[in-house]
Amino acid sequence: MAQPTLPPPGFDELSADEKLEYIQGLWDHFSEHPEEVPVPGWHRQVVAERVASYRRGEMTSRPWPEVREELLARLRIAR
Repeated sequence: MAQPTLPPPGFDELSADEKLEYIQGLWDHFSEHPEEVPVPGWHRQVVAERVASYRRGEMTSRPWPEVREELLARLRIAR
């Protein structure tokens, strides 16, 4: 497959809102079939290393809602 031209022709002429709509459309397109999105081997390797490290007790984890609330609190303070 040939390397696509980035950005696609005409993209630079779009308004900021139109560019965001285009990007959202691409995201929506791919998110409909995530199994079709290729995962690079190095991503798999990083995940495997992190899972192994967690299982050896070298890393800890927290539930997403807890982490999310902490991040939101930081953002509120930063404003």
